Amino acid sequence: MFRGFKIQCGWVELENRLTKMLLSTSVLPWFPSRSNMSEVSCKKRDDYLEWPEYFMAVAFLSAQRSKDPNSQVGACIVNSENKIVGIGYNGMPNGCSDDLLPWRRTAENKLDTKYPYVCHAELNAIMNKNSTDVKGCTMYVALFPCNECAKLIIQAGIREVIFMSDKYHDSDEATAARLMFDMAGVAFRKFIPKCSKIVIDFDSINSRPSQMLQ
Repeated sequence: MFRGFKIQCGWVELENRLTKMLLSTSVLPWFPSRSNMSEVSCKKRDDYLEWPEYFMAVAFLSAQRSKDPNSQVGACIVNSENKIVGIGYNGMPNGCSDDLLPWRRTAENKLDTKYPYVCHAELNAIMNKNSTDVKGCTMYVALFPCNECAKLIIQAGIREVIFMSDKYHDSDEATAARLMFDMAGVAFRKFIPKCSKIVIDFDSINSRPSQMLQ
C-alpha cells in the first residue's frame, strides 16, 4: 500500500519537473485559448462523403488494381452496420499469370479471349470476405452484374445490389440476372451520386494546419 503511494508521488514529482522545464523554454505546446478559439472549428464539416458515395468510391478505387486494359470494375460489400466486409476487382485467378493469359475481348478462338479465364469483381469481393458470410449485405458495384455473378450474389445471401452503370442492359446476361434477382428477392437499383467526381489528393494532408490533436 505504502509502496504504491510512493510510486504515485514519484509520478507527481516527475510531472512537476516536466512542467517547470516546459515553462522555462520558449517553445510551448499549442492549445486553443479563449483569444484564438475562433480559429478552431467547433462544427463538423458539411462536405464530407456520405456512406453511399464512400462505398461506391471504394469500389471504383479498387478497380484501379485491375490489370484489364479494357474494363476495370470494382465491387464493395457492406453489412447492415456500414462496415466493409469484402472488396474485389476483375482479374485472373490466383496463381494464373496476368502476363500469359489473354486480355483481348474478341478473337477467332474464344480461348484466346479473356472471358474463359477472368474472375469478375463480384466473385472476388465475395471470395475476399473478411466475415463468416455476407448474408443480408449490400453490394456496391460499377457495372450491373452478369448472370454468372448474379448466381453467386444470390447464393451468398446478398440482399441488395447498387450499381453505377447498366450499359449492357439489353444483353442476355443482364436480362437473366434481373430475372434471377427478382425471383430470389434481391433488390437492385442504379446509384445516383450526389457528386460527379471525387478527387484523392495525397498532398492535401500537408496543406492542412498543424494540430497537436486530431
